[in-house]
Amino acid sequence: MGEGSRVEGVTVEGCVRELADEVRVELPSVRVTGADPVLPSVFMVGTAAAVAVGAVTAAAAKLRGGAGEAGVDVREAAVAFRDERHFRVDGAGLNPWAAVSGDYRTVDGWVRLHCNFDHHRDAALAALGLPAGSGVDAVTRACAGRSAVELEEAVTAAGGCAAAMRSRAEWRAHPQGRAVATLPLIGVTQMDGGRAERDGGGAGRGRPLDGVRVLDLTRVIAGPVATRTLAAHGAKVLGVGADHLPEIPGLMIGTAFGKRSCHLDLRTREGAAALRDLVAGADVLVQSYRPGALEALGFGPRELAGIRPGIVCVDISAYGSHGPWAGRRGFDSLVQMVCGMAHEGGNGLRPRPLPAQVLDHATGYLAAFGAMAALLRRSAEGGSWRVELSLARTALWLDSLGRVDGGDTPEPEVADLLGEMDSRFGRLTYVRPPGTVDGASPYWAGPPPERGEHPPAWW
Repeated sequence: MGEGSRVEGVTVEGCVRELADEVRVELPSVRVTGADPVLPSVFMVGTAAAVAVGAVTAAAAKLRGGAGEAGVDVREAAVAFRDERHFRVDGAGLNPWAAVSGDYRTVDGWVRLHCNFDHHRDAALAALGLPAGSGVDAVTRACAGRSAVELEEAVTAAGGCAAAMRSRAEWRAHPQGRAVATLPLIGVTQMDGGRAERDGGGAGRGRPLDGVRVLDLTRVIAGPVATRTLAAHGAKVLGVGADHLPEIPGLMIGTAFGKRSCHLDLRTREGAAALRDLVAGADVLVQSYRPGALEALGFGPRELAGIRPGIVCVDISAYGSHGPWAGRRGFDSLVQMVCGMAHEGGNGLRPRPLPAQVLDHATGYLAAFGAMAALLRRSAEGGSWRVELSLARTALWLDSLGRVDGGDTPEPEVADLLGEMDSRFGRLTYVRPPGTVDGASPYWAGPPPERGEHPPAWW
């Protein structure tokens, strides 16, 4: 193990062992190179990235042959956590942020509006009393005359997404902050008994997740990163979207490497029936709907286990499944605002976010690790499994790692970490999947598909 993996008493190797203990699996050791700081932040972003990637690669090594070796480089992992910054289509970058998304000063602090989806933008403008089509200047004036929490609640009540900037202490005293503190980082629970199943990988297989089928009912970053990671280790991943569900174009392409894509309207009898058929043949289902939304459509974890005994259900939310904000919409930048990270980054004067969508990416890799851990336990114990994670609980974990003197860290070199691939969208430049399993790097077998390009069927 390299000395570079140690920062202020925290080691990547030690943190991976703690994660393995939490989900009750035995993993091979992780060889770590590099050290924090890698990105400009006082938070241990590089360490968190290396831990999340290291846990995934260790689980992949276990699935592939039991005693394989996992490797992770801190710079490589940290750069993967901001892959959307380096993603190019025919040399052109993509800006996922809508014009009126951003931080706005209020009479008593700051509020962040997340308006990347049109219906969230319209809800925010309505809550501010502004006409459709209003721009940044009008939003700035409207926010300046109201309090941050008042705006947060008004926008949320209108169906939009907003977050008032809070300090770390304020969040820990908040009812939702207290609820999040009671949750495990990665909740892995057995829903029922049943015979043990071969996990789909194993010694002699080409890739750790060969034979594993994954349904992807997620959007934006955290969930798609989780399923893209599973695809990089050999899983067959089928994304399930719908014509009426909006996507952020750049993110949709960049997070869909190695997957297929179909469209189903789960509100219809035909769409629900098609999903049930897919579930019957799946090993893993990853979803990032708000808590309770899929249950309302008849696809809660218990219903899924009834359709496919032995399934692994991975649920990703913004604020967790308990507490007054359990059903609240949320995104990485909003969680950074409410939990104190943006406050600390800007010394309480104005919001300064982390140098990447760290909560999204960390939660995505930890979700992939949770799915792999559940597959390992299914192969030994049988049964159906549920895995639960939230961006807010990931934020608490990142906070617990401590701080590093990294605020003025220069940008890392990335050229050696990039790959290129032809696609229907053009020539893609992307950050290659991080980590190694037995000396081999994970990879995506194909380019991103167009939305709904494939039929709702396994292949």
